[in-house]
Amino acid sequence: MAKNSKSARASHGTPAVVALEKSGTAHTLHPYEHDPSSELSYGMEAAEAIGVDAPQVFKTLLADVDGKLVVGIVPVDRKLDLKALARAAGGKKAAMAEPAAAERATGYVVGGISPLGQKARHTTVLDESAEAFDVVYVSGGRRGLDVGLAPADLLTLTGGTTAPIARD
Repeated sequence: MAKNSKSARASHGTPAVVALEKSGTAHTLHPYEHDPSSELSYGMEAAEAIGVDAPQVFKTLLADVDGKLVVGIVPVDRKLDLKALARAAGGKKAAMAEPAAAERATGYVVGGISPLGQKARHTTVLDESAEAFDVVYVSGGRRGLDVGLAPADLLTLTGGTTAPIARD
């Protein structure tokens, strides 16, 4: 049995996938070959690679809201509205977190930060546009892996809320 779990970890067993499996949450895995030379953003590359429209693929961003890290999840073809995120998180001021701080806080590398299976639970806000879909796609915890799951399940697993936090 240890052999199987070790090989599963080697292939897709990121903390995000382990959290999904442990919870029994219905999900799909969408591995793809990450191209470091691509001029697309990580999220747009994922959308193209897995064949899903960009508004249904979400990126995970961390912001410092009044001295506390907050996770904002927005469609890959839009930007995070920092003022809206601060409001949604009950704060006054937000700024993007430094990449190194985001990596330390989540246990993931930039471009592969998943909202699932992070080192510690952070206040999480999902853009309300996710509610228009039966399934949304988020990073599976590494570059080259997305997972599909119901927005309600994403909110349950992260303890998150929805709010209008994306802008063009």
